[in-house]
Amino acid sequence: MGADASWLKGHIRDVADFPRPGIGFKDLTPLLADAAALRFSVDTLVDHFAASQVDKVVGIEARGFIMAAPVAYCLGAGFVPVRKAGKLPGRVESRQYALEYGSDCLEVHSDALVPGDSVLVVDDVLATGGTAAAAVALVERLGAQVVGLGVIAELAGLGGRQRLADHVVVSLIRYESIDSQTVLATAPTAPTGPTSSGAVPTGPTAAGR
Repeated sequence: MGADASWLKGHIRDVADFPRPGIGFKDLTPLLADAAALRFSVDTLVDHFAASQVDKVVGIEARGFIMAAPVAYCLGAGFVPVRKAGKLPGRVESRQYALEYGSDCLEVHSDALVPGDSVLVVDDVLATGGTAAAAVALVERLGAQVVGLGVIAELAGLGGRQRLADHVVVSLIRYESIDSQTVLATAPTAPTGPTSSGAVPTGPTAAGR
């Protein structure tokens, strides 16, 4: 997609045995803290979608907000948060999605998008694609069109890109060989429960982020 972004991997920190023994944790906070890496990440996503009409940029809670807001600003688009259930006041549209054990729910304001809007969905990472697919479904339910999904990192092999095969998926960096014991998140307080959005679920039925 143009500029080589592989150097961004040097700003992602590997943490062993976190959040529990046997788990390898990939921490994006050093990338976000580095001005050059952050600017490059935002600019590269913006450059890729600059030729597309983008009316709104949807950011997925919570780490997707970090990238979505500056991308929206640069594209001259509005920013729309997609949040976990119960976080948005007023009338909302809801979408449940499966996790390895149980389910979770995303919501968006019912009036955040209008039919005909062109929408870019942004998150920090694409793994199994469950969260992104739920966000896309909310956008389309409101009559808007998804022009693409942009993420910093993609855990290839976990099925996210295939799950979103009908949409343009842009990832700045890809981890081609990721086992099911890898966590990729931006905060050192990664949840440990089975429905945590920061953890890549383990097992063949994984359907989270």
